[in-house]
Amino acid sequence: MELWFSEPHTKNVKMSIRVDKQLHTEQSEYQRIDVFESPEFGRFLTLDGLMMLTEKDEFIYHEMITHVAMASNPQIKNVLVIGAGDGGTVRELTRYGTVENIDMVEIDERVVEVCREFLPQTACRLDDPRVNIVYDDGLRFVRSRENAYDLIIVDSTDPFGPGEGLFTSEFYGNCFNALTENGILVNQHESPYYPDDAKAMQRAHRRIREFFDVCRVYQAHIPTYPSGHWLFGFASKTIDPLSADGEKWNALGIKTRYYNSELHKGCFAIPNYVKELLKNAD
Repeated sequence: MELWFSEPHTKNVKMSIRVDKQLHTEQSEYQRIDVFESPEFGRFLTLDGLMMLTEKDEFIYHEMITHVAMASNPQIKNVLVIGAGDGGTVRELTRYGTVENIDMVEIDERVVEVCREFLPQTACRLDDPRVNIVYDDGLRFVRSRENAYDLIIVDSTDPFGPGEGLFTSEFYGNCFNALTENGILVNQHESPYYPDDAKAMQRAHRRIREFFDVCRVYQAHIPTYPSGHWLFGFASKTIDPLSADGEKWNALGIKTRYYNSELHKGCFAIPNYVKELLKNAD
């Protein structure tokens, strides 16, 4: 008998992955946590039945949510990561010797513990001395911070359940206050392809635009996410990512599998249908 994991992307579309075995399952205080082993994608993590990451393609997501901002402002020293319990975003940030402090705020301690045990590929740098893990609600945590961070990365689940509060105007306004003068906010921005996902993307874009003078959207191809076409939001008080010095980033010698300085500019060249969605976000 074959075992398959299936995730509905719409009422009429689902993605299925053949599974060799289920390595872990539990119901935490906040959500159901599952880890599976598959022949095509290796180990993968799901929360409440939704794909979070796979060993095979996680590098795309984690490189793109991290390096675009880091290349745009080489002076980033203090970083806040909200969510990201799997550790992949932290792993990428710790590759920069210039980063002095990383506060990672994750609401569900069990996600971190499960990933430490079953997904060391992403959780391998959580014990870096610059990393401070706080188990708290990201919305509540950021309320009390002001002028504290050069970069905030919102590596959240989808805009419902435990991650719902991280897509509100209140949250984005608090992020604005928590950032320094040249601060950058990067968030996973959902997919523009299926209608429900596109609406969530438009809502997030509209709310972020209320606070930030620089507000751009960039893209990546992530095979196991709905439609494979995924967006990220880049918002800043002053810094335009299209002005990044690619040669300066190249000189760091950071070896990546997806991100590069040419892609940095190219990923902001989005399709017309996405431009139209963003234009109509109001």
